[in-house]
Amino acid sequence: MKKRTRVLAAALAVLALLAVGAVMNGPEISGWVLRQMYPRRFSEAVSREAAEFGLPEGLVYAVIRAESGFDPRARSRAGAKGLMQLTDETFRWMAEEHPPENGGGDSYDVDDNLHCGCALLRRLLDHYSGPEVALAAYNAGMGNVDGWLTDSGHSPDGSTLMNIPFPETSAYVKKVMENWRVYEKLYPG
Repeated sequence: MKKRTRVLAAALAVLALLAVGAVMNGPEISGWVLRQMYPRRFSEAVSREAAEFGLPEGLVYAVIRAESGFDPRARSRAGAKGLMQLTDETFRWMAEEHPPENGGGDSYDVDDNLHCGCALLRRLLDHYSGPEVALAAYNAGMGNVDGWLTDSGHSPDGSTLMNIPFPETSAYVKKVMENWRVYEKLYPG
């Protein structure tokens, strides 16, 4: 119990220091805090792959943040791996269509994973009407999204989704879109 109390006290002290710093230094401190929460790790590889596939870097960072929290060794319950959380099947599919520079054999390799994840994101953005639908497909799969688009209870026009029936996917789309807005605001241009 004493350890828990010390940890809580330390956390409160850090928050108090941040609050004092924010009052004294204004936007510099809050910007610094936000940049810690929304980092741009693996920036060289992200820039390279985003440019290759014509993607906004902020969107790629937003997906990585939501998918793996920037942990290249992340693995989901469904077996998705790496920074952009690709299943073995999806990784192989993208690696066959867009071979990574070094051969693309390791879904945990940062460069290979980013390459194949960005290739998938580009394919989905080209296939669907907007980023929200593409992100729903990134999370739930194209088969599910294609089915939702043919159901008037989910799509009024066959190209946009007014309702995503999977709560996890709905939350995922909102999270990535919000991440993307923050990245664009924190790191303009």
